[in-house]
Amino acid sequence: MIEPERLLEPFRPAALLRPELLAQAAEAAARRGVPLARILHAEYQVPREALLAALRSHYQCASIEYDERLPIPPELLIDLAGKQLAASGWFPVIKDVDGTIVIAARDPSDPAMRSEVESSFGPGPYEFRVALPDDISWFIQDFLHARPGLLIGTERTGLAFWRNTMAQWRTRLACYRTDLARARTALAFIRTGLAFVVISWTLLSGQGFSTQPALAYGVLISGLLLICGALPTYLKVRRSRLTPPRHQTLVEVSAATLSFLENYQDVEQCAVKKETKETMLARLGDLLGNYSTIIYPVPSSRERTHLARERNVLAAQRTIAGCYRTIYARARTGLAFIRTGVSFASIGIGLSGYFAPGFINTLFGAVVIVIGLLLMVDGGLWYLPVRKEQAELPKTRSAALAGESS
Repeated sequence: MIEPERLLEPFRPAALLRPELLAQAAEAAARRGVPLARILHAEYQVPREALLAALRSHYQCASIEYDERLPIPPELLIDLAGKQLAASGWFPVIKDVDGTIVIAARDPSDPAMRSEVESSFGPGPYEFRVALPDDISWFIQDFLHARPGLLIGTERTGLAFWRNTMAQWRTRLACYRTDLARARTALAFIRTGLAFVVISWTLLSGQGFSTQPALAYGVLISGLLLICGALPTYLKVRRSRLTPPRHQTLVEVSAATLSFLENYQDVEQCAVKKETKETMLARLGDLLGNYSTIIYPVPSSRERTHLARERNVLAAQRTIAGCYRTIYARARTGLAFIRTGVSFASIGIGLSGYFAPGFINTLFGAVVIVIGLLLMVDGGLWYLPVRKEQAELPKTRSAALAGESS
């Protein structure tokens, strides 16, 4: 255990606290095995500026603070061991144009530390600046890669990776929505073609119209061309319902892209309590509310990392919204199937009742009715899985504001 008197040496002349409190803090630091500066700052609310001023006065040298924006030359970081640097209490931070290497050190006067620096970089020249123990730790964690949860600079790389992952998934969702929009357009063409076929059938079968076969066949051919042109698009999207991505697949992949929250976001201080929703996607939407709180980083120079975390949460919210839009696009496509099926069935029933009974008329009407029923069933399979999501849809900000104003 480090002697409290040794810990007190840099801070005693600065009168940071009353002598008895300073001795008490030194004893606590020695007993717990943590730096005295951390105890003074965290538990006795001594400002970092005052601590650095005391250290500058004691060691008669300049001070330096952690800053993630420092352009530390990569050649200074080669073969450095983080654990060894943490134990010795130093880190290379700057290399001047004249070759002078600036070293941030917990104790710039320590001969063992200076010897270790020379063995790492050669005879020098060097400039030693005093730094708080926490700043040394942040330099090591930032510039010597550590695992998620400890890293700083490399954390932004991890967060950027997850933002790219979510962006790629949102792009895929947008492609799915585009395919579904094409299917709805194809169904609109099919309904138009069906209308043309019915008109031509009326012209050919109705009394008084049989004298204009050219017009009737022209309308029939136009209708069949519209149906045949749109049918492949419909069938392509129809087949996609039997393979991924189905409703559950969309939700599960969206949840997987949000798994970064466990490693990069801290919600221990969040006290938001919400009612548990029934569907998985709604629960994911509510989960993001816990991570959307602004927690200011320590030190303040980690603002870029903090902003990267906020960007990732916003990207996660866009991902959830994109999943909702895709699911509702599937629902709209299902409703388009149902509308087309109702059109087919209604026309088939109308044709069967309007024209005189006959094999051709009965067969045509029956085929149209069957196609209509199949389309309605198919549309229901697309729409019904989304029905449960509708009741669980989280309120948007605009809806919440509208509710508050009313």
